[in-house]
Amino acid sequence: MKIAFQMDPITGVDIDADSTFRLAEEAQARGHEMWFYTVDKLSWRDGKVVARAQSMEVRRVYGDHVTLGEEQELDLAEMDVVWLRQDPPFDMGYITNTHLLEQLVPEVLVINDPFWVRNCPEKLLVLQFPDLIPPTMIARDLDDLRAFKHAHGDIILKPLYGNGGAGVFRLDPGDRNIASLHELFVGINNEPLIAQQFVPDVSNGDKRVILVDGEPVGAINRVPAVGETRSNMHVGGRPEKVGLSERDMEICAAIGPLLRERGQIFVGIDVIGNYLTEINVTSPTGIQELERFDGINVAEKIWQVIETKRAG
Repeated sequence: MKIAFQMDPITGVDIDADSTFRLAEEAQARGHEMWFYTVDKLSWRDGKVVARAQSMEVRRVYGDHVTLGEEQELDLAEMDVVWLRQDPPFDMGYITNTHLLEQLVPEVLVINDPFWVRNCPEKLLVLQFPDLIPPTMIARDLDDLRAFKHAHGDIILKPLYGNGGAGVFRLDPGDRNIASLHELFVGINNEPLIAQQFVPDVSNGDKRVILVDGEPVGAINRVPAVGETRSNMHVGGRPEKVGLSERDMEICAAIGPLLRERGQIFVGIDVIGNYLTEINVTSPTGIQELERFDGINVAEKIWQVIETKRAG
């Protein structure tokens, strides 16, 4: 197959952690042709979605992990698969590129399906499963947020469209900073905030469960650094081996059919204790850690699904 990866600059990735690199490595091993481009190289012109792309070869060699060809204009309609893999922020730029990639569907398999990536933001899709999530509020009004904090005492407050743990605050029962934080956030953008009841189980880790075409394939645990509430690996969270619990399987059984129906082939959900907190569809991570801990080749499973879909 002909595969194009829309992603952040591949020259700067950590080859021991980056999920897109692992997907490219597996694609190459399976004999597929690969191209790379960054989202700023994507455009629509005269009825075509095109990208200034480079052919790509990868190898697991530190400091020499990729060879890129000369930049050329690539008609993405000629690809079999286009990967939507650049990291958030999930802003109007991100939303616009999902509209452009949507023009390729269904002739080209875009992963994850851009229509539903756009309509399933990480912290909003969970609202369709209120029985699975901790007490949650989406609001911009300070009085509403104060009332939520008064009701639940210990809460997490964070940007609705943030990522990587950026801007996540814990406000415990004695904290008096909600007004100041509200002032800070509303001065940055016009978006609501998300508040959730703090789940103490986070001290034991924030589990990343990986689903492939709606089916759970494994999980890693991300443990916060000492003195830190956030467990994201971007901010020092430590990955460790963990199994899938009965509750994890219940959550996946509830959400899996919807993910499969909406073309979300590679998804990472976040589970703290018994609660689902996020459904990550934009650029989920964790497959290299899972492969190291449990020997599960998630990249292989993903490509098997893709190859079957294209063959059909």
